[in-house]
Amino acid sequence: MKILIVEDDADGAGYLVKALRETGHVADHAADGLDGYGLAAEGGYDVLIVDRMLPKLDGLSLIRGLREQGHEVPVLILSALGQVDDRVKGLRAGGDDYLSKPYAFSELLARIEVLARRRRGTAPAEETVYRVGDLELDRLAHRVTRGGRSIDLQPREFRLLEYLMRHAGQVVTRTMLLESVWDYHFDPQTNVIDVHVSRLRGKIDKGFDRPLIHTVRGAGYTVRVGAW
Repeated sequence: MKILIVEDDADGAGYLVKALRETGHVADHAADGLDGYGLAAEGGYDVLIVDRMLPKLDGLSLIRGLREQGHEVPVLILSALGQVDDRVKGLRAGGDDYLSKPYAFSELLARIEVLARRRRGTAPAEETVYRVGDLELDRLAHRVTRGGRSIDLQPREFRLLEYLMRHAGQVVTRTMLLESVWDYHFDPQTNVIDVHVSRLRGKIDKGFDRPLIHTVRGAGYTVRVGAW
């Protein structure tokens, strides 16, 4: 998932960004309500995590503004204000869920996964299994096999392969991968993509006669059966 955290507490936001990235998600951070509103209004996020007490634009005004403009992205309000009246105000402002601080990360993660599932339930169903040749990726079981052999991938490698297989046969640029698998803040000139693709290729193609991950010189990468 791609998640935007709108939180003015630098330590709290830093912890949350790190924890979400370690579980394989893309996490962006905005330190005030105006920046958060601007990023959220651009779209592209699966879930927003919004604090109530924010500089420049408070969290409830941010959410109301998004709803008035027709943005339906799910919002989890994360706040130290945890009384019943506080929660009611947050939900009536357009929040989809409300979690009080302090919180357990496992509970927060479960809540945003539920919000994302609800949103997908109103859209055309996504494929849950991708296949290219004898390579298979099961999104729900979080399992990858090739030729019936199980392949163990790290969370980032899994997301990288998932994105490539979702666009099988197409050229996927480094910028596309940075924005979808990492986040907007990486330097486009960094070699992080090449390093991860090289590691992924070592796990997916090593020991097999036909490579499936191909480099398209000067453009990016593609997953397909046969050379590009």
